[in-house]
Amino acid sequence: MDIFSTVIDAIGHTAFTIAFAIIALSIIVAIHEYGHYIVGRWCGIHAEVFSLGMGKPLWQRTDKRGTVWQVAALPFGGYVRFLGDANAASVGTTGDVATARNTMAGAPLWARTLTVLAGPVFNFVSAILIYIALILNTGQAIDPLTVGSFREDVPAFSNDLLVGDVIVQIEDQEINELSDVGESLQTLPFDAQIQYVVERGGDRLTVDGPHPFPASIGSILPRSAAYSAGLQVGDTILSINGEDVFSFAHVQQITEGSGGNELNLTIHRAGEILPISLQPRQRDVQTETGDYVTKWQIGFTGGHLFFEPALESVGIFDAVSGGVQRLWFVLTGTFDAIGRIISGSLSSCNLSGPVGMAQAAGTMASQGIITYINLIAAISIGIGLFNLFPIPVLDGGHLVFFAYEAVTGRKPSEKALQILMVAGLTILLSIMVFALGNDLFCR
Repeated sequence: MDIFSTVIDAIGHTAFTIAFAIIALSIIVAIHEYGHYIVGRWCGIHAEVFSLGMGKPLWQRTDKRGTVWQVAALPFGGYVRFLGDANAASVGTTGDVATARNTMAGAPLWARTLTVLAGPVFNFVSAILIYIALILNTGQAIDPLTVGSFREDVPAFSNDLLVGDVIVQIEDQEINELSDVGESLQTLPFDAQIQYVVERGGDRLTVDGPHPFPASIGSILPRSAAYSAGLQVGDTILSINGEDVFSFAHVQQITEGSGGNELNLTIHRAGEILPISLQPRQRDVQTETGDYVTKWQIGFTGGHLFFEPALESVGIFDAVSGGVQRLWFVLTGTFDAIGRIISGSLSSCNLSGPVGMAQAAGTMASQGIITYINLIAAISIGIGLFNLFPIPVLDGGHLVFFAYEAVTGRKPSEKALQILMVAGLTILLSIMVFALGNDLFCR
């Protein structure tokens, strides 16, 4: 049993969800604010306070540079207050000291720009580093596809494949390289036995085995029917409404055609056969063309093979390339989704707030440390991107002010900054209320 699962049983789901949401948010905020702090320090701007959390300080320490490091009572955010700043958002100045070179207001434009930009950049870089570490830790599948071991969480269907077999064909589809193992294999027959052509000990043999993509649960989506019904990672669906199922694609077909009616599942879990009933929920799903369609779904991901492919280590350059590609994938996917929500082609229920994020953190943590770390990387990217929005009080708003200063040669007036700050806070609070409404009322 994964250690996270043991923790859940010990402290309960609600406390677990809150705890791991706070841990995830604290890590991400600390990275973001440290980016502001360290780049500001390198640029000669003095930080008076580095706060993890908001509100009343619970712990404080002053370092040799005179910066107060503190942990505050409300674990929702954080800030760095630089010398001369009127507030934690670095909007407005206080006192004559605000014109000094070591203040945010008195520093050169390039120094202020780098300091503000550093927060989101540190979020992006930390996500890349997480992805690199995960890639180096797990390695990559050997090409051509080779059986490494058989998954313990998949029922012992009849299987004639052996560890070390090199798979060259599945039914009538040739497997020349790893890229051939994907969506195309989801169209295989929904049969208990599939024909494989393998290379074994210098010979080419035809053997039988289960569907390459069984109806096994790889991860569970937060706020889904699967989550509410108590399905777990590692469960394998054996039948739905009395109809035997042998593949993930078969489950998708039955669920999408259910019309939202109740489904009675028989599942295999750690050697036990259990009944579970649930009602599919509608979700927006991205197609291969990039468009979104609404489908009935149970709310879990599959897609993993019934065996673990043999792995090989990955070089650092390949790992870095993979980390950057994952960052780009998340960024472009997020931009696309935001654009579609604004245009109305994608439901606004896809925008989650603090409750949704907490549920996601608890759900992913319960599925293992790797899944949880992946979520931290994704949220870090999201927070970095959100902070770049051109909204006053966010980093993007400051960058807009700096752009104005670069073009006009003068800063916005204090009065204009105060008005824009109020407008920015209004916009920010409106987004938060809207997202919270989604958390509470969207299903």
